[in-house]
Amino acid sequence: MIKSFQLDGGALHAVERLDAEVMLFSNPDAAERDLLHSHFKLDEHALASALDPDEVSRIEFHPDNLFLIWKRPENYSGAGSLAFEVSSCGLLFSAQRLLVIATDDAPLHGLGTRQRLNTPLDVLLDLLFNNIHHYLGHLKVIKLVARELQQKFNASMQNQHLIQMFNLSESLIYYINAIHSNGAVLRRLRNHAAKEHFSAEAIGLIDDLIIENNQCYKQAEIYSTVFSGLIDARGNLMNNSMNNLLRKLTLINVVFLPLNLIASIGGMSEFSMMTGDTPWWVSYPLFLTAMMIGAGAMVLGLRRLAK
Repeated sequence: MIKSFQLDGGALHAVERLDAEVMLFSNPDAAERDLLHSHFKLDEHALASALDPDEVSRIEFHPDNLFLIWKRPENYSGAGSLAFEVSSCGLLFSAQRLLVIATDDAPLHGLGTRQRLNTPLDVLLDLLFNNIHHYLGHLKVIKLVARELQQKFNASMQNQHLIQMFNLSESLIYYINAIHSNGAVLRRLRNHAAKEHFSAEAIGLIDDLIIENNQCYKQAEIYSTVFSGLIDARGNLMNNSMNNLLRKLTLINVVFLPLNLIASIGGMSEFSMMTGDTPWWVSYPLFLTAMMIGAGAMVLGLRRLAK
């Protein structure tokens, strides 16, 4: 699907033409891919990279334009797996036009709220700024979800909560890789801006993007380190709880198996024969008392061995 936008009054306005200043190719079909090849000279490799969620961020310099692969966070759906995903989008930028190639139309959402959009460069920088703040928002959500999971884990010790914690930790690893590769793109873009004599305002905004991205990277790195330590601690706690439970079950088995043997003997005719001269209301209470004393002695002995 193709969406075209014209810059007017510092904002994006939807139009219906193929020579607009800003164009979004959302999950392009075969005809739209042919248009990108023929009209905008975008090769097959660049197009495949823009739609590949595993593609690493990079920037390519051409005589007439720049082509960027940018890693962006996926919208969080709140599903039970608690997984935060990243994807890629392609940005073909020239002084007159910006093409955005992505699997959905999310990259252009929320643009123009922080600054006026007068040129395609303004749109590009605002898009990158919006994505960095999207990462920061997701990191705050991850922190809140992790705190809630810790409380649930302390209350129930279920494997499901530990698996969700692993999913969050894996998401942080993906975020760290994506943010780090985006930082390399921003640094190269900053050098290019200085060589091509971009405006001081644009260069200052790129510097702000680099600072924001570095802060985002450090925050994700800290969360990942802390979260890995928490997962190890929770895993050890679950193992200790399981070991204590198995120890208690073993203690119960060791105590009651001999008692079952003795009780089975007490139910046989041999016991009646051995206590034939003693009234049953004396022999059986004595037998039960002996069993209880034996059980107590075994429990005390096993507890001392366990220590």
